[in-house]
Amino acid sequence: MALTLMFAALALLIAIGAPISIALGASSLLYILLEGLPSITALNYMINGVNSFSLLAVPFFIMAGNLMNSGGITSRIFDFARAVAGWAPGGLGHVNVGASVIFSGMSGAAVADAGGLGNIEIKAMRDAGYETDFAVGITAASSTIGPIIPPSLPLVLYGVTASVSIGDLFLAGIVPGLLMALSLVLMVAWYSHRRHYPRDRAFDPRYVWHTFRRAFLPLCTPAIIIGGIGTGVFTPTEAAVAAVAYALVLGLLVYRTLTPKALIRITMDSLETTASIMMIVAGAAIFAWILTANQSAQAVAGAVLALTQNRELVLLLIMLLVLVVGCFMETIAAITILVPVLLPVAQTVGIDPVHLGIIVVLNLMLGLLTPPVGMVLFVLSRVSQVPFEQCMRATLPFLVPLVIVLFLLAYFPQLSLWLPDLLNP
Repeated sequence: MALTLMFAALALLIAIGAPISIALGASSLLYILLEGLPSITALNYMINGVNSFSLLAVPFFIMAGNLMNSGGITSRIFDFARAVAGWAPGGLGHVNVGASVIFSGMSGAAVADAGGLGNIEIKAMRDAGYETDFAVGITAASSTIGPIIPPSLPLVLYGVTASVSIGDLFLAGIVPGLLMALSLVLMVAWYSHRRHYPRDRAFDPRYVWHTFRRAFLPLCTPAIIIGGIGTGVFTPTEAAVAAVAYALVLGLLVYRTLTPKALIRITMDSLETTASIMMIVAGAAIFAWILTANQSAQAVAGAVLALTQNRELVLLLIMLLVLVVGCFMETIAAITILVPVLLPVAQTVGIDPVHLGIIVVLNLMLGLLTPPVGMVLFVLSRVSQVPFEQCMRATLPFLVPLVIVLFLLAYFPQLSLWLPDLLNP
């Protein structure tokens, strides 16, 4: 009875628009009071939920992304991508995808990509005569590459929740992220052929070299992060610290685009974002403990396996569940609640935990492009001054290639697992 009331309270709080951290914490506290447990229990599990060395990567990756956005680095990346890919029909669409791939190796968050590059990309495409819907749609879809290609905040949280190597998850995200980019490039090419989109500019090796020199140091960021983790020089958490230090050197000493006032603002913004994420993690931790104590994971596993023990069908059911939850729940809360429940089911039918992590995170990224949560859509609506409903309609066609990639990754696990297996024999 108490468990039923907890779920009812959670659904009610989400329905009335309460922050997800408050909804999780309040509904969990209701369960504890109904069961007559000491209220200090909630506090203990919430503290333990955020007491993780790996979670230290979260604030540092957030700050690294904010420093890159505010230090004039995103414009250098966009200019370089424009020089490399702008010669193709629909050139700025290809540039949009390419810039997102590059920036994904720095921020690890879709919202950071949409907020940082989105304003530059949409303005450039509008000025070049592209339809607003196309500009918004491809910008929204390409921003989801960020949390797949390392570094990735959702993969860090999945690794902590599932007790899986974050380094392996980062390596596993490289090929899927590139496949997402390829699918979107093909989509842009199809649109360009149908709508006769122009080339942005003729290919000029001298201009490519000029923009490469301007963007060279920012382009080294993914190599530092991924290379350092892959070679064992530092852990993912230490890589996040290195990314912040490198971004500070670029902004303060090399380009001198960061002022003390801007640095204070960036620090406060990063603290605010980190605090909101950690509140969600803390609330989800007590909620997940209650589910574990009531053997909810075993109940879900039993229900799923009673329907089918076919690996492919179980994987399909998991994807459908995560996709539906991702439409209504924030990514971080969804990971911390769903993973303890879904992981035993997946392992029972032989699904690798690293493979499951890529599938879960990509599913949740699609949730960022769908209402009612749709955080990327809200961000792009603000930066582009386009109504939310129009952003939603503009993004729908670009979900098709991403869903195709999702199914390819789901049913061909070696696409994501071969790189971790190669580097960790």
